[in-house]
Amino acid sequence: MFPREEYIRELEERKAQGLYINIRKIGSPQGAWLVVDGKEVLNLSSNNYLGFANHPRLVDAAKKGVEAYGAGPAAVRTIAGNQLPQEELEQRLAEFKEAEAAVLYQSGFTANLGTIPALVTEGDAIFSDELNHASIIDGARLSRAKIIRYPHLDMDALENLLKQERSNYKKAMIITDGVFSMDGDIAPLDKLVDLAEKYNCILYVDDAHGEGVLGDSGRGIVHMFGLQGRVDVEIGTLSKAFGVVGGYAAGSKLLAEVLKQKARPLLFSSAPTAADVYACLEAVKILQESDELVRKLWDNADYFKQNMKSLGFDIGHSQTPITPVMIGDELTAQTFSKKLFERNVFAQAISYPTVPKGKARMRVMISATHSKKDLDFALEQFAAVGKELGVI
Repeated sequence: MFPREEYIRELEERKAQGLYINIRKIGSPQGAWLVVDGKEVLNLSSNNYLGFANHPRLVDAAKKGVEAYGAGPAAVRTIAGNQLPQEELEQRLAEFKEAEAAVLYQSGFTANLGTIPALVTEGDAIFSDELNHASIIDGARLSRAKIIRYPHLDMDALENLLKQERSNYKKAMIITDGVFSMDGDIAPLDKLVDLAEKYNCILYVDDAHGEGVLGDSGRGIVHMFGLQGRVDVEIGTLSKAFGVVGGYAAGSKLLAEVLKQKARPLLFSSAPTAADVYACLEAVKILQESDELVRKLWDNADYFKQNMKSLGFDIGHSQTPITPVMIGDELTAQTFSKKLFERNVFAQAISYPTVPKGKARMRVMISATHSKKDLDFALEQFAAVGKELGVI
């Protein structure tokens, strides 16, 4: 029997604590402005860094994908769903990342769920940054390897753990986000590479929020640090800066061969659609042609962050366009979000369990699609609500 009363109590507790998630209804394509719950608002919540989600070239490409291959692949890739565009996208992604090969997944989440257990298992160890994304945490748990967490970005602590623990395991993996999505800070990849090589570990970086943002033309954190060929596994997502949906793992040809034999999302879940693949191919082409959108993204981010600091907001230690506006109290953060929405600004409150209790925030996601007029409007509304709630 379904325990109704128990679940109702749980939901009521979440509401009382400011932890209840209000899922908004989007009624338009993604862009600088969009329709949310029937109201046109300035969009400061999506991961549409470069404006690709409704870019006319990607929309046209998706239509061509449907015309050429239909609505869906109707099979897993290992049986009858491996269509030619998927192979082409893997080749183009590998070229873009300056890697030997890439393997396409249905999402960035499934990329981690499939790749980690394919590379390490029981009797191995995973050294994981304590603030890694939920998909990394879940992929690590599925692997059955021993999970050893190290303090966020603390390389001295990581090395001490490696000294103590590495020799106890057959294989070991160091795993990190490239850009940490709640704080916008960046992993010290150069130091991680040195430690991985010193202690004979697989180095694995999830660059979901670095794709299209960091490095030359948005090639990501590995390219930004000039470490091509020294990072064993790069995980990318196609749903953020690329504006579509999907994920991939890039690395050596051997890595790709292993994943195509062992990664469970490839073996047991239907392949990405041709419409998605065609659109992703077009996104890669645009980035290979020009870095104009990446530069516009950074110009907008720098402008917004500098002005938010001047207004007196605490925006943490972000090194990327991700701008956390620190509030602290969960109920205050939810109230802040509601009042912004009343002022035609869509910025979602982020609270536990996405971030620790007491560290609730507004996470502002800047895009290349925003104009200076848009950003000035946002700053004006943030200032008004911040003063009303005593945040500034």
